[in-house]
Amino acid sequence: MKTGRPYMSIGEVLGVLQPEFTDVTVSKIRFLESEGLIDPERTASGYRKFYQRDLDRLRFILTLQRDSYLPLKVIRERLTEFDAGLVPAAASGASQAAVQAPTGNGDAAPGASAPAAPPVRGPRPEVEVDEDLAESATALHMSENDLAAATGLELSQVAMLRDFGVICAHGMNGDSYFDQDDLIVGRIAKDFLQYGVEPRHLKMFRHFAEREAALFEQIILPSFRHRSPETRKQATQSLSELARLSKKIRHAFLRQNLRSYLAGDR
Repeated sequence: MKTGRPYMSIGEVLGVLQPEFTDVTVSKIRFLESEGLIDPERTASGYRKFYQRDLDRLRFILTLQRDSYLPLKVIRERLTEFDAGLVPAAASGASQAAVQAPTGNGDAAPGASAPAAPPVRGPRPEVEVDEDLAESATALHMSENDLAAATGLELSQVAMLRDFGVICAHGMNGDSYFDQDDLIVGRIAKDFLQYGVEPRHLKMFRHFAEREAALFEQIILPSFRHRSPETRKQATQSLSELARLSKKIRHAFLRQNLRSYLAGDR
């Protein structure tokens, strides 16, 4: 894209990103700015100016949202590492060609492939505490319009997800809002909807999760009531491990059932 200047407008950025991130919109970019994840410069007239560094940062954020469904709090932590150069470009999930996005003169290295990313963390501990589980949710308060803009959902889809209890509106001082967990669920729900899965079908996943949580509560709750900090820490680790095992066994059962369909095609 040749613009004759070293920066792009928000519309030009959208045109560059949409082939890779099909659900990105102007509203979503503005939402990320309102949350402080990006901070483009402004012209004297108030228009946003996106330089290459802003485009790279946006790609990093959108990749984490699309591939890992990470909450904003975790993305902010990853951005700190990204800004410090601690996260290799390939580790962000973007291809080398994506990192070498069009700049003001539109030149990019054709056919470039991403080098293998070196490991950025040490060996996985035997029991790793789920940070999202251990820490309280962020104080994110979003309207239906905000949630739609951040997830790429239509307002009618947000309403259906709310009506079927897939996402839950919370109340405070007479106002209703959606929080960080609803944002994550909304993004995942959008991917399901693209396959024709309806909001009423997604309700069963919440039912399954509620039943699992009730079971784990019976196992772990006595330890959480203990006054010893060490006991409570061990309880948190146990709860994280139970959640990990639950994810593994559900995947195993699902794989076992889906194999019958694949076998039938042979």
